[in-house]
Amino acid sequence: MPLTVDGIPEILALDGRDLGHSDWKEITQELIDAYADVSGDHQWIHTDVERAASGPYGRTIAHGYMVLSWGIPMFAELLRVEGVGRALNYGLDRVRYPAPVPVGSRVRLHAAVAGVKEVARGGVEMARAFTFELEESEKPACVARSLTHFYP
Repeated sequence: MPLTVDGIPEILALDGRDLGHSDWKEITQELIDAYADVSGDHQWIHTDVERAASGPYGRTIAHGYMVLSWGIPMFAELLRVEGVGRALNYGLDRVRYPAPVPVGSRVRLHAAVAGVKEVARGGVEMARAFTFELEESEKPACVARSLTHFYP
């Protein structure tokens, strides 16, 4: 059950709050292939199961941007914002992919509110620290700082 906040004042109060973890998501070849079809990125390390078996990871790996794209739906498992007129994805800072994500593995999001500041037109910018944890790995699959603007 996600934490629910209502309006700009409650968003401002989230500054520095750890929001916990999303559910685990299993990485299947079907997800990888679907992402390859949508993105147009059919590099063999992602889609050629036979060739990838003899490659550096012994199997296919997920696209980094595919994992990153789960930030929004996984974050929605942790925080629900009500009482605003609109929310806009403003961008990302420092995206890194420390570990490959092999097919058959599982990923979840750990998120924290890294900062909240006021912006023009009565809005606020929430900086969210995203760490995509890779099950049974010391290194995360992805780390990023996501910026969202909320307006009344």
